[in-house]
Amino acid sequence: MADRLAALCDPAHTALCTQECQRGVIGDRARLPELAEAASLAAIPNAARLAAAARAAGVQVVHGNAARRADSKGSNHNARLFAAMGRLDPLLPGSSDVEVVPEIGCEPEDILTVRLHGLSPMHGTELDAILRNLGVTTIVVVGVSVNVAVTNFAFDAVNLGYQVVIPRDAVCGVPVEYADAVIDNTLALVATVTTTDDLLAVWPRPAL
Repeated sequence: MADRLAALCDPAHTALCTQECQRGVIGDRARLPELAEAASLAAIPNAARLAAAARAAGVQVVHGNAARRADSKGSNHNARLFAAMGRLDPLLPGSSDVEVVPEIGCEPEDILTVRLHGLSPMHGTELDAILRNLGVTTIVVVGVSVNVAVTNFAFDAVNLGYQVVIPRDAVCGVPVEYADAVIDNTLALVATVTTTDDLLAVWPRPAL
């Protein structure tokens, strides 16, 4: 298993993609406190460990964050989730709400994408083209939430021909038991489910 994971997640063709790991979603300015609390337990710390290891190993880190204009132009209105988010203060483009949580950070070598619409960072954005231009064939997904966006991201990526790897302790959803069931019974059918420690073990560490 370790050899297969090492080949699958070789830094030469792998990107670590964070999904809405931003201050206005799961950070200090969270609009979704229950999700933020769940993420703080393991997903954020483990995503931070993976981001640091990815940068050290030469794995490209890409952040997929969400925003909404004050007038909601360009954003979806066709689902209950969008209606609920529309009643909250918007995640304004360029504001601190769209910043990556400090535990993970956004380093100069990282790539930040921000979308105004949709349920995942892949659909209708530049992300697919960016990853292909980088020669990426494997995407390691971390962040929130397993309820909707992480799952949608995984299916979008698989449909576009990518291998998807999900470290189960670096993603989360609510309730936690539901997220675990989705990982075991749905995401495991389309993605390689692993753990943070397993990934850290196969990414090369810089020489001391």
